[in-house]
Amino acid sequence: MASITLEQASKIIDAGLAFARKSNFKPLCMVVLDDAGHTKAMKREDGANFFRPEIALAKAYGSLAMGIGGVALAQRFKDNPGFFTALIARAEGKFAPQQGGIIIKNAAGEIIGSVGITGDASQNDEKAGMAGIEAAGLKGEP
Repeated sequence: MASITLEQASKIIDAGLAFARKSNFKPLCMVVLDDAGHTKAMKREDGANFFRPEIALAKAYGSLAMGIGGVALAQRFKDNPGFFTALIARAEGKFAPQQGGIIIKNAAGEIIGSVGITGDASQNDEKAGMAGIEAAGLKGEP
């Protein structure tokens, strides 16, 4: 199974944060997980709340655990809140079915990790994440 490299994870975060600064987004935190759900890289911008790393991790973890992006995950939560509430409890809170969690795929279409972004409106978080993924030459599934 393929996994994201540190170089790719770093590129995603650096390019995503650069996009956020250019777009005048609020300070963000970005976390990239490898295909096994382990943190590969994380950055929290100056001015981003101290709780942002946990939120970003939960967005990335939720998407990776279910193999779908945060937009689809949020819809599934609405359709079946009991099931997802149980998942959140089982994951001890590190599972957030929210926009801002993005699946990362390589050129072959294999899932190699995920990114979670938080700090601005969820749609802006997602834009920054997708900009970073594209800059790294990878594919994102929001």
